[in-house]
Amino acid sequence: MDDEKSIVFVSESPADTIGFGEKIGASLAGGEVVFLIGQLGSGKTHLIKGIAKGAGFSDSDEVTSPTFVLVNEYAGDDMRLEVYHIDAYRIDDVGEFEMLGFDDMCHEGSVVLIEWADKVASVLEDVDRITINLSHVSENERCIEIKNCSSKFFDSLK
Repeated sequence: MDDEKSIVFVSESPADTIGFGEKIGASLAGGEVVFLIGQLGSGKTHLIKGIAKGAGFSDSDEVTSPTFVLVNEYAGDDMRLEVYHIDAYRIDDVGEFEMLGFDDMCHEGSVVLIEWADKVASVLEDVDRITINLSHVSENERCIEIKNCSSKFFDSLK
């Protein structure tokens, strides 16, 4: 991307993380692949709840980590974008990931969110992506750092 920017946001609660995710979801245009990287409990799923809401998915309680099914799709008539939520935590080899149909998920009317993306990054080296790193600051606070975002995306989150 031309003129790539980074954003750092410190969330003070799960609700704060969801709210920031909603701003991210509202800022996505479609066709994006988002890598989410962070330790257990760092807020990845809460952020995705917000992103799905920002893309138009009304029932954030339905947004759960697809740890065992590997992929959840959030879609509906009122949604601006289809949201594919991949959890790579239990993927043992990249062949498993390749069988998920990743290429079919990537189109202008969707966004693909990959939790534990560092586990499958080797097969996605050529994919343009937004990378979101989440980390613990304290018991309740989380640092959310967004890298590789365009100036337009950056400006929409200010």
